[in-house]
Parts: sequence; C-alpha cells; structure tokens
Amino acid sequence: MVVNKRSINFLKFFIYLIVIVLINLAGTTLFFRQDLTENDTYSISEASQRVVSTLSEPLTIKVFFTKNLPAPNNNTEQYLHDLLEEYSIYANQYFNYTFYDVSPDEGDIRPETKENRELAENYGIRPVQIQLVEKDEIKFKKAYMGIVLIHGDLIEKIPTITSIDGLEYKLTTAIKKLNNKISALLGLPEKIKIKLFLSSSLKIVAPHMKLDNLSGLSSTIQQIVQNLNDKSYGKLEFQSLDPTQDPKLEELVKKYNILSLKWPDFASGNIRAGNGAIGLLMVYQDKAVTIPLLDILRLPIIGTRYEIVGNNELKEIISKHIESLIDINEEIGYLADHGTLAIQGVSPNVPPGQRNQSNLNTFKTLTEQNYSIKPVNLNEKNIPESLNSLVIVRPTEAFTEYELFQIDQFLMRGKNLALFVDSFREVMPGGQQSMALGQGPMYLPIETGLEKLLQHYGISIKRSYVMDENCYKQELPQQLGGGERLIYFAPVIKNKFINKDLGFIKNIKRLIAVKISPIEIEKQRLEKNGLTAHRLFASSEKSWEMSGQINLNPMFISPPPADEMKSLPLAYILEGQFPSYFAGKSIPVKKAPENKSEDEKEKANVKNQIATQEKNLSAQSPKIESEGELIPQGKPAKIFIMSSSDMLTDNILDQAGRSSNAVFVMNILDYLNKREEIAVMRSKEQRFNPLVETQAGTKTFLKSFNIAVLPVLVVIFGLFVWLRRHSRKKRILMMFQK
Repeated sequence: MVVNKRSINFLKFFIYLIVIVLINLAGTTLFFRQDLTENDTYSISEASQRVVSTLSEPLTIKVFFTKNLPAPNNNTEQYLHDLLEEYSIYANQYFNYTFYDVSPDEGDIRPETKENRELAENYGIRPVQIQLVEKDEIKFKKAYMGIVLIHGDLIEKIPTITSIDGLEYKLTTAIKKLNNKISALLGLPEKIKIKLFLSSSLKIVAPHMKLDNLSGLSSTIQQIVQNLNDKSYGKLEFQSLDPTQDPKLEELVKKYNILSLKWPDFASGNIRAGNGAIGLLMVYQDKAVTIPLLDILRLPIIGTRYEIVGNNELKEIISKHIESLIDINEEIGYLADHGTLAIQGVSPNVPPGQRNQSNLNTFKTLTEQNYSIKPVNLNEKNIPESLNSLVIVRPTEAFTEYELFQIDQFLMRGKNLALFVDSFREVMPGGQQSMALGQGPMYLPIETGLEKLLQHYGISIKRSYVMDENCYKQELPQQLGGGERLIYFAPVIKNKFINKDLGFIKNIKRLIAVKISPIEIEKQRLEKNGLTAHRLFASSEKSWEMSGQINLNPMFISPPPADEMKSLPLAYILEGQFPSYFAGKSIPVKKAPENKSEDEKEKANVKNQIATQEKNLSAQSPKIESEGELIPQGKPAKIFIMSSSDMLTDNILDQAGRSSNAVFVMNILDYLNKREEIAVMRSKEQRFNPLVETQAGTKTFLKSFNIAVLPVLVVIFGLFVWLRRHSRKKRILMMFQK
C-alpha cells in the first residue's frame, strides 16, 4: 500500500513536470505579455509599431553598451534590451539589432572587445565618464552607451544614452528621419554641390601657420564627400575652386562670407604680401550653407593658433547640412514680420526703449528636430500653400485688411494656426530721470487686428494678467533675508486643472505659465458656427486678474478676498469648419509698400498708367465676374490660442525638451500637424507624478487615526485573538475531563 502511494506521487510529479515544460515551449511560440503600468510605459506606441512594421529597406540597430555598469545605468541597458525586443515583435523582416560588449580603455581587453570598441569609434560613439562608489570610494569609469541606426546606406546615431526617459521617442523619430531622408534624396531633381574654396596662395604661408596638412586638404575633403555620396544615392557633387587662379571667385567669397586671410611682407623677404580664402560651400537650388574649415584660436601669451577641422567632425557637419538643405522634415510656417519674436534671437525691429530679451533659440532647436521652419513675411508674399500650420508669436504691429484676409483664408483651406499672442507690450519708460527714480516698466495694450478675427470665430483674450497664489516660488538670497518670494504672475498649473480628455496632454501633470492672460469663449457663437472648444488648462481656484494699472513687482502685489478668486481658462483649442470673417464683404486689396526708392516710384507710376489704360478699355467691355477668390466656409481646421509668448522663451523651455512645458509646446505643434500619435509617445514617460492634494482637515484626521486609533484597534484585535484562543483551550480541557 505504501509502495503504491509512493508510485502515484512520483507519477504526479512527472506529469506536472511535463506540463510545465510544454507550457514553456508553447510560450516561446505563442508570445503574450500584459503591460500593467498606467501609461503603458513598457509597451511601444502605435506610432512605433507602424514605423517598424512598414520598413521597405533593412534597418540595423547596433548597440554599444558597456556591461556591468552601476545603477542607474544598468537599468538603462536592461530597458534598452526590452524595448528593442518589443520593436522586433511588431517589425517586419527588415528589422534587426545587435548588442556589442564594449569595454572601457582600462585593464585587459579581449580581441573581440577591442574590435567592438574600434567599430564604435568609427561610428562616432565615444566613451563617457560615469561616477560609481566602490568600497566607500568615489571612482570614475569610462563607458560606452550609444546606438547606431543603419537604414539602407544612411546612418543615424544616438551617441549617449544616460536615461530611459524619452528613449522610445528618440528611436522612433530617428527611424522616421532616416525614412524621410531616403525619400527626399531619391526625389532630388538635381545634385547638392559641395564647393571647396582653397586659395593656392595659402600653401606658401601654411608652414608658418603650422598647417602641414593643408596641401592634402582638397583630396581629404573629396574622399569624405565621395564616402557620403555613396550613402546619399549619388546626389553629391564635389568641386575644388582656387580664388587665386580665378579672381572672379572673390565675389562669391564675399557673398557667402567665406573666411579670407591677409598677410604682409615677411621680414625674410621670401614671402610677399597676399591674401587667400578657405572654406566649404554647400549649395542646393536657392539654399546655401557655408562651413568654416579653419579654427582660429587667439590665446594669451601663446598667440594665434590655426587648426583645420577634423575629418570625423567635418563628415558629421556635412551630413547634417545635407538634411537642412533638402528639407527632410515637414515644413511649419513661422510669421517673421509684424514685430513677432525673432526665431533666431532678438528681433531687429524693436522700438527704442522696448525690452526684448526673449530668445527662441531653444524653441527653434526643439522644433527643427521634426520640422523645417519656414519664415513667412506677409508684407512681401502670401502664406505658402505647402504649409499645414502657421505659428504666430507675439505680434506687435497691426495687420492690414489684406493680411488678415490671408490668415483667414489660410484657415479656411483646412490649415491650422498656433497663436502665442500677448495682451500687453512691456515698455521701459524713456528718460534718465524716470530710470533714476526706479520707475518700473509700462504695459501697453497690443492691438493688431487679430482680435476681430478671433471674436468672429467665438474666442477673445481679456486685457488682464492672471495672478495665482499657487505660483512659482523664488528663493531669496541671505542678503535679502532668505526665504521664498511668491511670483504671482507665474501660475503653477496643477494636474487637476489640465484637461485629460485629449491624449496628447493627458500625461502632463504640471505646467508653469508666465505673464498669461485669460481666454474667453462665446458659447452661443461657437454653437452657431458649429465649432468645438477644448479648454487645455486653467489656473487654480485661488487666482484673480490684474487689469488697468499693471504692476508686476511682487512687493506690491497682494491677493484679494477669497470670494473674488476663481479658476480662469488659459489655453484653448478650437476645432471645426470656421466661417470666414470676410464672407459677404468685399475682398481687401493689397496696399503698396511705403518708403519707396525713386526707381520703385518710377516703376509704380508706369504701372499705374498702364492700369489706368486697362481700366478705360475694360469700361467699354462686358463686365467679367470671378468666383472662388474667397472661401466663405472653411474645411475642418484647428486654432490653438494661449496669451503668453514667454512660454516659448529660453527661460522656460529646457534644451533637452523633457520638461512638462517643452513637451506641451512640442505636442501642440504635433497635434496641429496631424501627428497626435507622436505627441502621445513623447509625453508617455513623464516622470513628474504629484500626490493628490488633501484638505487640512483630512490630514489632521489621518494623523490622529495613525497615532491614536490604529494602536487601539491593534490592541482590540489582539484581545479578540487572545480570548478566542483562551476559549478554544477551555473547550479542549473540558473534552478531556469528560
């Protein structure tokens, strides 16, 4: 009987073992996984799945990552393994990846590891220093943490990966960029010309400048261009030019600002005074880029040193400029006149005394990762048809009726507008006396004409600034007594005041606004026009408006009574088929520019005479009417509006583009350009997760419960268990006594 029971147990164990093995074998072919994180952090988005599932050419990802790194870098490597495995699940046969073990330049190195390190160096992946703690000592270690993507003959790289934050977004956008580059190169109607300007006269003075490799520079650059040409489908053309032999080239040297050197007679008498030019010019159609080839370093005591740009650096520079010349990214319009903030820094047309310290360099850098910014000058030309969206940032000059007509009809054609418009212009008062008295800036209302367009659509901007008790807190230095100062005009937008119905902002938990005005919508007009308004975010319930006499000095701002505070809407997106402001009106005529030169005036007079003659002739002819110049009811379009241009400045946006404000701004542009999936992917891994706020009474109750009630409950539970055990013990004793 005992033997039979033991045999049955062994049989059960054997059956269970077979079942486990079969389940594991089935799991290798029938793969299934469930991501239980709130934002599907460990699953790739639909945009990533689509990119890798539609590859038309082989894509190889080479990962150079040093093993056994300390935390948190070891988590980065593991996450990268899981992420690429996830990509491979949804990818087609053209996707593959390889991990290379790359040891630092310390200790014994195996031949295989040495080859891997040389391969990484060839791709431009350099080691970085990381800090680690060993045996209570802080040490530094060199580590490789880079990725190379090879798609067809093109190469893209992510040289350093120190965090998993936004890694899926970087990989997917890099793959899309390679796809776009291949399509753009194959569709080029003509070649990109790369012209080397190198004067033969420089070879005489090169030894004195310690430029021993100048004589071989032409052949070196030609080889670099040839290598890039093989990977660019033969779309590059190299040409070496000598301004010394061809004086006509001097005009091009001046036109494209190519570096020109001059030298006097040498004391030895064997070298006479002369000049020469050196530089690289890349030209495609009407676009041109100048690349300096000579770095001039002026060092104290040592003097001036000359260095030629390294081969690897030059190769990367040429490759990046190829992308900018052929516009591999979708174009996005940016209004460059009417006093808007200059996209490359300080606006040149700033009235005297007006403050303009707002730079958009970071905004430009982040935007150009996915788009090509096309300046739009309404004073000169109409808005190009190729644009899907137009960004207008803080216009200060009035639009003519014809320019408003262009913006209105751009919207009617189903295009989108992103409006970062201000209610006030900050102006410093003139005169030394007012400055000496410490008088603050003046805030003058801005009237551009956009207001009547917006009111016609059903939305308007109030002439006030929003103040909020939930605001940015400035730390004061000890000289001023320390502590914190509330900056009321910089509201902190909390999670509960951000709209979670729209996918591209649902993962954003906090924003910081600066000098922002409230937005009002006319519900009846919106309903009449058939438009939908999405409120994106609002201030807290402890906010109020400052209007009339504006003074943003924190020392002179005090909150009003609580009954005068309320939450104020700060940003909206309007969607639908907008009605034209000019429907039923005569089409505006474009005004001729003022301040013409004498030649321009003479040409204008001739044109007027011709026009007068044509008018007289047309009066005798039958009247011909035209239709289609005005679109009265538009196609589905979107308007984003927020009354704060400061939200785009370098003081608010971070260069990495990972702050909540930067993600929000970039997501807005993606949403307006029909790339909502990319926007959702970018904001999927927001690391700021604030706790839900509780009232003071709730906090007091929880503290009291933990301090007093919880221990009493534990004691009561213990007594209950003791009484139960004591009762059970008595019952057992009574059973045996019987």
